[in-house]
Amino acid sequence: MKYIPFVNVKQGSASTMRFSHGNTLPLTQLPFGMNAFAPQTKSESSWFFHPADRCLEGVRLTHQPSPWIADYGSLIFLPQRDSHSVKASERWSGYRPEDAILQPHYMKLRFLKSRADFELTPTQRGAAIRVRFDEEPRFDRHVAESPLLSEQPPRLSLSLFPLNGFSSFHYNKASNTLYGMVTNCRDQNAVGFKMYVAARFGENQLCDDCFVCDDNGSAFADSVQGENACIHLLMKSSALDLNIATSYISYEQAELNLCRELEGKSFEEIKAQGERIWESYLSRVEIEPENDDQMKTFYSCMYRAFLYPHKCYERDKDNRPIHYCPSDGSVRNGVRYTDNGFWDTYRTVYPFFALVAEDEYREMCEGFVNDYKECGWLPRWPSIGERGCMPSTLLDAVLCDAAVKGILTGKTLEDAFEGMLKHANVNSVNDDYGRSGAESYVRLGYVPIEAHKESVNLTLDAAYGDWCIARIAEILGKNDVAAEYDRRAKNYKNLFDPSTGFMRARFEDGSFRKAFDPFSWGLDYTEGSAWQNSFAVPHDIEGLASLYGGKEKLIAKIDALFNAPPVYDVGGYGIEIHEMTEMAAVDFGQCAISNQPSFHIPYIYSALGDVEKTSFWVERICKELFSHRDDGFPGDEDNGSMALWYVFSNIGVYPFCPGKNEFVRTKKLVKSVKILGREFDADAFEGNKIPYSALKQQKTCD
Repeated sequence: MKYIPFVNVKQGSASTMRFSHGNTLPLTQLPFGMNAFAPQTKSESSWFFHPADRCLEGVRLTHQPSPWIADYGSLIFLPQRDSHSVKASERWSGYRPEDAILQPHYMKLRFLKSRADFELTPTQRGAAIRVRFDEEPRFDRHVAESPLLSEQPPRLSLSLFPLNGFSSFHYNKASNTLYGMVTNCRDQNAVGFKMYVAARFGENQLCDDCFVCDDNGSAFADSVQGENACIHLLMKSSALDLNIATSYISYEQAELNLCRELEGKSFEEIKAQGERIWESYLSRVEIEPENDDQMKTFYSCMYRAFLYPHKCYERDKDNRPIHYCPSDGSVRNGVRYTDNGFWDTYRTVYPFFALVAEDEYREMCEGFVNDYKECGWLPRWPSIGERGCMPSTLLDAVLCDAAVKGILTGKTLEDAFEGMLKHANVNSVNDDYGRSGAESYVRLGYVPIEAHKESVNLTLDAAYGDWCIARIAEILGKNDVAAEYDRRAKNYKNLFDPSTGFMRARFEDGSFRKAFDPFSWGLDYTEGSAWQNSFAVPHDIEGLASLYGGKEKLIAKIDALFNAPPVYDVGGYGIEIHEMTEMAAVDFGQCAISNQPSFHIPYIYSALGDVEKTSFWVERICKELFSHRDDGFPGDEDNGSMALWYVFSNIGVYPFCPGKNEFVRTKKLVKSVKILGREFDADAFEGNKIPYSALKQQKTCD
């Protein structure tokens, strides 16, 4: 069976800054590939594609993991026929989105103004590109020099637009290869970032002259460099074929990547290879759906599961892995992965990888630990360098889940443990690294209001992180350390206010903040209010229940959450943020399933033994708020996290506490499931929990 036909790569892309239906991009790339490619329909911001747009500014080589993080190392490809342009107001072409082919392994776009078809199929670090104009051009040097005349030789333009930065391009006629370098990166922690490009063309397809330009003007030449420099490759005929690869290390490495991945292969061979790779990943979970819409939604979500994190390593001439090190700009040995926010992805993405992508998960953990060995801190939100976007260090859960499942072992586990102990106890001088408020937390048993904003979430996440440290300490035979961190894992109790039934922020003297509104967002909470953030105790849900007076009392509190009106106060933000708008757009009470802090809330019932209530809410959410359409998510999808919430919910399990070898149960929403070829039926289990071993098969797919 073929699964790619069920995938809508545009799922979730009908989004804006003020309302997210996913905030996704329609990416053509290989699973975990270093580069991705997407149409660019606008350039006002990081929201550079919308499926309703009927214009194209080019095809973008992109690494953007989220519009809130923004892009780096981007490059725009644009076929042009008449006078060349790099300005957004002039360069765009009409296109018919209904005629576009956008697939995981292949794209085809029609640029109407230029009367040109653009096709692309990716490799891990590059792509094969095919450009076809409608008819043979008439090449006249004097005509080409005049931007006022319409009869122009066709060209393929490469530029940085719209991200500013230094760039250089040089066309080597002898080797028929274009070499480029761009520095566009907004990450202050990516020291000396450069992306190198090598592109090789079909024989006798380019004119002797290239048309180059920078901020100072344009001329016929074969090289250019400067701020926002670009190059227009003039064509002798209506056809252009090129193979392109990139590197974060050097021109030589880019050319080596080009030779390894593309040389000697036709466009169709590379396309077929990409199709085989994607089918192998999509088929790792096979379902019999209730209907065609469910099938499309499920496999569109499966596609999203394997886009991030991006590989950020290459192989030298001896085939050894090497990578650019953003903390000092050097080249280091070993693997590296980037473009992932663990605050989002620890909840669903990595527990899913433990089931179906164990080898990749192991290598990812090795890469994350390499970051610690190179810069002194485990990553928090790496996007080439460390962005430090979201609070706390939820990589703790990623590493713990891999450790308890036997994926992370040996020296790598020991190094990970060392890094976890460091950020659990020491403040970083750079706020992008480590746990915020760590030393105050160690001293008081909570992060106080005076130390840091969002102190409730910081405290709860630190307590869970401490529990994760305890589990790894047990594996390493450090029982005294395990006991200490198990004690610290109970620190969540220090914020519980029995008079309100919510977690509340405390001052250093132990007193609660006086003004309290459970509907008020921000200030002491991350992207939510007390309603969304008071139940983040996945490692000790029974202990949390005891604070309420027992399981039935906590269940009643969650009932109240779902029955509360979906109202909010802008609170500490002072302005409305899109997560507020999205919660209020659907009536699931205060369960803001549009954002990660609410992901586990419907599953609290099941964790406490009431599978039926979980099943009721999960089925409603899946059927009412998710689809395969361009507006198919209820909020930010975030690197596979929301897509995999849907996948888990449909097959009838949820990783309530990454780091435990168990799932909580819900009613499956599909007719049947196979995981790596093995039948699995969540409904066949009694009770509220299913062991990891019931889902896991030892060997992953090829």
